[in-house]
Amino acid sequence: MNILFFVLGLASLVLGAELLVRGASRLSLSLGISPLVVGLTVVAFGTSAPELAVSVQSAMTDRADIALGNVIGSNIMNILFILGASALIVPLVVANQIIRQEVPIMVGFSLLLLGLAHDGSISRQDGLLLIVLLLVYTVVIVRQSKRLLAAAAPGSAPEVDAGNSRDDHWTMQLLLVGAGLCLLVLGAHWLVEAAVAFARHFGISELVIGLTIVAIGTSLPEVATSLMAAIRGERDIAVGNVVGSNIFNIAGVLGVAGLTAPAGIPVHASILAFDLPVMIAVALACLPIFFTGNLIARWEGALFLGLYVAYLAYLVLAAQKHDALTAY
Repeated sequence: MNILFFVLGLASLVLGAELLVRGASRLSLSLGISPLVVGLTVVAFGTSAPELAVSVQSAMTDRADIALGNVIGSNIMNILFILGASALIVPLVVANQIIRQEVPIMVGFSLLLLGLAHDGSISRQDGLLLIVLLLVYTVVIVRQSKRLLAAAAPGSAPEVDAGNSRDDHWTMQLLLVGAGLCLLVLGAHWLVEAAVAFARHFGISELVIGLTIVAIGTSLPEVATSLMAAIRGERDIAVGNVVGSNIFNIAGVLGVAGLTAPAGIPVHASILAFDLPVMIAVALACLPIFFTGNLIARWEGALFLGLYVAYLAYLVLAAQKHDALTAY
């Protein structure tokens, strides 16, 4: 049954990503906002729904290691794996707004999380603060996009391929986005359930499960969406999805999980010592790469993928307390 769920989950992710990218790219025109902002909000928040569901459920059932590990592991994967794989398909042009505004905001939220977690827990007050900051951020970028597009010269508005004429009405676009999100969430759920069952069979700890298998599984909607967006030439959605998802994971997912956890979310010492600093370092690594000609080149994508493999190798060695860990 687990193998069947894995296969069904994969198929749902592919179909859901296709519907979501098609609907979101055209929805941006109907709403009068740029595809980049749609990627940062509608697509990013939607594809982060599995992280939200898993982390909140884990926090409410006293499995906070999975809740926090899921968010940190997902954010590391989003940048190293998703941007890396997308750049290998086609070099990604990075919008100026991403470089000068969104990446610094992502780094800021990452540093804020480190500060909030330094006392050993994410409290309900911390969760409320994160949610308020997310709402402010969302309102600001939507208003900013509408203002910039309204002031733009005629003919400079974002364009998308004509596609199917049935997609022209906003109701159909919303249906495509909704159907895509449902398939992504369902597919990710099936994959995560199968993967966690396999991991527990081999005696892997819940923290490592959260950082690896659950993080990878709940990031699969972002993987499928960004890769499909790169293939279809919607590069703003591909990059915006990753950056927006990382912001939402910290502010939205941990914010809601912190509010719903009976006693807040305890922060494991190993998270503070290693995984959180790695997440911040990965976010900072975007800046020099994005600044090199506003482009993520194929060799930079390969570098990101190699770093992610190295990170996973460390987690596996640490989980097994392997003799080679110190040297590695």
